[in-house]
Amino acid sequence: MKRRTKNGIILLCISFAGLLFAHSHFCYNTIYRPTYLFSKAVEQKPLDAIIVPGIPFDGLKWGFVMKWRVFWSVFLYRTGVAKNIIYSGGAVYTPYTESMIMALYAEKLGIPREHIFIETNAEHTTENLYYSWQLAKEKGFKKIAFATDPFQSLQIAPYIPKFDIDVTLLPSVIYFMEHMPVVTDPEIESYKAYKLNFVSIRERETPAQQLFYSRGGRIKMLLDKKQK
Repeated sequence: MKRRTKNGIILLCISFAGLLFAHSHFCYNTIYRPTYLFSKAVEQKPLDAIIVPGIPFDGLKWGFVMKWRVFWSVFLYRTGVAKNIIYSGGAVYTPYTESMIMALYAEKLGIPREHIFIETNAEHTTENLYYSWQLAKEKGFKKIAFATDPFQSLQIAPYIPKFDIDVTLLPSVIYFMEHMPVVTDPEIESYKAYKLNFVSIRERETPAQQLFYSRGGRIKMLLDKKQK
């Protein structure tokens, strides 16, 4: 009986420690880390451009994640942290080109068209990063940041040194997002972003290929080709 009680206490302590670790990890990555990176960006402002990765659009209404990313980019522009915005993403899972849809929403939210750029070839986050960095360099931009939600920011972080590119991370800060003015969903002309003869990535790539490319496979092949 005593042994069972002892084992139960140990199990309870381990569970509590696990929950405490998970909570601390979550708070660090969603609150402290984004706030710290934002403060560093403010010290360097204005950034020449921020890169905003796309997400599928169903043709009816933008989803929460797209709204969150676009709102964050608009906030960074309005506060003078960024001078230009690069929206990135092609027509991947739906016939709508993700970067063009985000750009249409950004315009409706007051971002001047001359400060919006679109990159339409990326189909994976690693490609959002690299192709947009290439575009930024072509435009002469020097100070560049990848602006997205905290979780995607963590996922993409290892690829910046892997690709050897000069991009900083700028994940969204929950406090600022919660205190942004309430904005109703603006109406956009989504047909402008519709791609004719669209074929979903699910039909063009096998699951193994999608995994390979999502891990930077296409960029690695591109870099290897350049080195030859």
